[in-house]
Amino acid sequence: MKILLDECIDRRLAKEIAGHEVKTVPQMGWATIKNGELLTLAEKDFDAFITVDRNLSFQQKLPRYNIAVIVLRVRSNRLQDLRPLVPKLLEMLPTAKRGEALWISI
Repeated sequence: MKILLDECIDRRLAKEIAGHEVKTVPQMGWATIKNGELLTLAEKDFDAFITVDRNLSFQQKLPRYNIAVIVLRVRSNRLQDLRPLVPKLLEMLPTAKRGEALWISI
């Protein structure tokens, strides 16, 4: 699965998501692009977009995008807070549906 990490997520998390091709928003040259435009760009090359932005699924009409959005519910976007969610993320990635938000928390 091709995964895009939002710029608000510690880029080191990419190494934790084993078995998937993971890129970050800055690696793609898309830093500072707003959510709607970012999802439009991402849906062309990625299967899933991972963020900690809890408002994204309410601000955007996700069914119109051909990409799954995964929202990590954590205390902060620091790697030490994100890392405990990785096993659940890896387990749930295959069930992520394009055009929908999947929420993951501990």
